[in-house]
Amino acid sequence: MAAKFLNLAKPVDMSTGFKDFFDTIGLTGGGLVTKAIAAIIAVIAVKMLFTLANDPKGALRKGSFALGTLFVAVVLALYGDTLFSTVTQAKG
Repeated sequence: MAAKFLNLAKPVDMSTGFKDFFDTIGLTGGGLVTKAIAAIIAVIAVKMLFTLANDPKGALRKGSFALGTLFVAVVLALYGDTLFSTVTQAKG
Protein backbone atom coordinates (compact mmCIF):
# COMPACT_ATOMS: atom_id res chain seq x y z
CA MET A 1 0.00 0.00 0.00
CA ALA A 2 1.48 3.33 -1.06
CA ALA A 3 1.78 6.15 1.43
CA LYS A 4 -0.58 9.03 0.81
CA PHE A 5 0.93 12.48 1.45
CA LEU A 6 -1.08 15.54 2.32
CA ASN A 7 0.25 18.87 1.06
CA LEU A 8 0.03 21.45 3.84
CA ALA A 9 1.47 24.30 1.78
CA LYS A 10 2.14 25.01 -1.83
CA PRO A 11 5.76 24.63 -2.95
CA VAL A 12 7.79 27.85 -3.08
CA ASP A 13 10.71 28.36 -5.44
CA MET A 14 13.64 29.70 -3.38
CA SER A 15 16.24 29.51 -6.11
CA THR A 16 17.27 33.15 -5.70
CA GLY A 17 18.21 32.65 -2.05
CA PHE A 18 17.54 35.01 0.81
CA LYS A 19 15.37 37.42 -1.20
CA ASP A 20 12.75 34.72 -1.69
CA PHE A 21 12.97 33.73 1.97
CA PHE A 22 12.43 37.31 3.18
CA ASP A 23 9.53 37.72 0.74
CA THR A 24 7.81 34.64 2.17
CA ILE A 25 8.02 35.94 5.76
CA GLY A 26 7.08 39.46 4.69
CA LEU A 27 10.32 41.18 5.66
CA THR A 28 13.18 42.72 3.82
CA GLY A 29 16.74 42.29 5.00
CA GLY A 30 16.66 45.77 6.50
CA GLY A 31 13.37 45.04 8.26
CA LEU A 32 14.81 41.89 9.80
CA VAL A 33 17.86 43.78 11.07
CA THR A 34 15.59 46.48 12.52
CA LYS A 35 13.54 43.83 14.37
CA ALA A 36 16.72 42.22 15.70
CA ILE A 37 18.01 45.57 17.00
CA ALA A 38 14.64 46.24 18.65
CA ALA A 39 14.74 42.81 20.31
CA ILE A 40 18.21 43.46 21.70
CA ILE A 41 17.13 46.86 23.05
CA ALA A 42 14.06 45.25 24.65
CA VAL A 43 16.23 42.64 26.39
CA ILE A 44 18.46 45.41 27.74
CA ALA A 45 15.39 47.31 29.02
CA VAL A 46 14.00 44.24 30.78
CA LYS A 47 17.39 43.63 32.38
CA MET A 48 17.37 47.23 33.57
CA LEU A 49 13.93 46.70 35.12
CA PHE A 50 15.08 43.58 36.99
CA THR A 51 18.02 45.40 38.58
CA LEU A 52 15.80 48.05 40.20
CA ALA A 53 15.34 46.15 43.47
CA ASN A 54 19.06 46.39 44.28
CA ASP A 55 19.06 50.20 44.45
CA PRO A 56 16.02 51.65 46.26
CA LYS A 57 17.25 55.27 46.13
CA GLY A 58 17.78 55.40 42.37
CA ALA A 59 14.86 53.14 41.49
CA LEU A 60 12.63 55.91 40.13
CA ARG A 61 15.35 57.32 37.87
CA LYS A 62 16.53 53.91 36.68
CA GLY A 63 12.94 52.73 36.23
CA SER A 64 12.11 55.69 34.03
CA PHE A 65 15.23 55.05 31.95
CA ALA A 66 14.23 51.39 31.59
CA LEU A 67 10.66 52.23 30.56
CA GLY A 68 11.94 54.82 28.09
CA THR A 69 14.31 52.26 26.61
CA LEU A 70 11.49 49.73 26.36
CA PHE A 71 9.31 52.35 24.63
CA VAL A 72 12.07 53.02 22.09
CA ALA A 73 12.38 49.27 21.44
CA VAL A 74 8.63 48.92 20.86
CA VAL A 75 8.51 51.92 18.51
CA LEU A 76 11.53 50.59 16.62
CA ALA A 77 9.94 47.14 16.31
CA LEU A 78 6.63 48.55 15.05
CA TYR A 79 7.79 51.42 12.83
CA GLY A 80 11.52 50.86 12.29
CA ASP A 81 11.26 49.76 8.68
CA THR A 82 9.17 52.85 7.90
CA LEU A 83 11.53 55.15 9.79
CA PHE A 84 14.62 53.85 8.04
CA SER A 85 13.06 53.41 4.59
CA THR A 86 14.12 56.94 3.66
CA VAL A 87 17.72 56.00 4.39
CA THR A 88 17.73 52.70 2.52
CA GLN A 89 15.74 53.93 -0.50
CA ALA A 90 17.40 57.30 -0.93
CA LYS A 91 17.69 58.54 -4.46
CA GLY A 92 20.87 60.33 -5.49
